Amino acid sequence: MEKQGLQVAIDGPASAGKSTVAKIVATRFHYIYCDTGAMYRAITWKVLQAGVALDDEAAVKQLLDSITIRFEPGEPTQKVFVDQTDVTLAIRQPDVTNSVSAVSALPAVRQELTARQRDIADAGKIVMDGRDIGSTVLPDAEVKIFLVASVDERAQRRLKDNAAKGIDTPLATLKHEIEERDRKDSTRKVSPLTQAADAIRLDTTSMSINQVADKIAEIIKEKESL
Repeated sequence: MEKQGLQVAIDGPASAGKSTVAKIVATRFHYIYCDTGAMYRAITWKVLQAGVALDDEAAVKQLLDSITIRFEPGEPTQKVFVDQTDVTLAIRQPDVTNSVSAVSALPAVRQELTARQRDIADAGKIVMDGRDIGSTVLPDAEVKIFLVASVDERAQRRLKDNAAKGIDTPLATLKHEIEERDRKDSTRKVSPLTQAADAIRLDTTSMSINQVADKIAEIIKEKESL
C-alpha cells in the first residue's frame, strides 16, 4: 500500500492530553485518528466482562482473537465498539482504568494490537497516540511527539473529564492512580513508556489544548514541506 501522508506518533503518560490533542490535529489535517489506548481499554473491558484473570495471558489472547475492535465517528467523541457493543463510556470507568496496565503489559496482547495498529497506519495520513507509538509501534513515523505534564495538572484534568462523564473520584485518589499508572507503564518488560530518541518533548503543564495542537501542527507542516 502506497503511503499518502505522514505518520504522526504522540506518546506520553496518562492524562498528558494525548488523545484530545491527537483528535484536534487529525481533524485539522484530515488525517485518521487511531486511539490505541481505547483498543487496550476495549480488550480490558472484555476481560473483566468475561471474568478472566488479568494475568492469564493465554485466555486474554484467546478473547482478543475472537473480537473486533472498531471506531466510528461520533459527537462529541469518537465511538468505540467491541463487536456490536458500544463501549465508549464503559471503557473509561474506574474498573477498566485500574486494570488496563496489567492487560496491556501482556506480550501476546501488545503483539496483536501492535500488528492491528500498524495495519491501520500503513497508508499514512494517521495520528496515533499511546505510550510506545514512536518507540515501538511506528518507529519510522515522520513526526514523533512526547507530551508530559505534572502529576497535579494531570489529576486535575482527569477530575474534570470524570465529572463530565458523571464519575465522582476524589482528587487525591486520582493523583495516586496516575502515579501508580506511571510506575506500571514505565517499568513493564514489554514496550515500556519511554521517549523515542528522535521525539520532540512538549511539557503541557502550562499550555492549553489548543496551544499544544498549534505547536504540533507547526511541526507537521514543517515535515510536510520537506
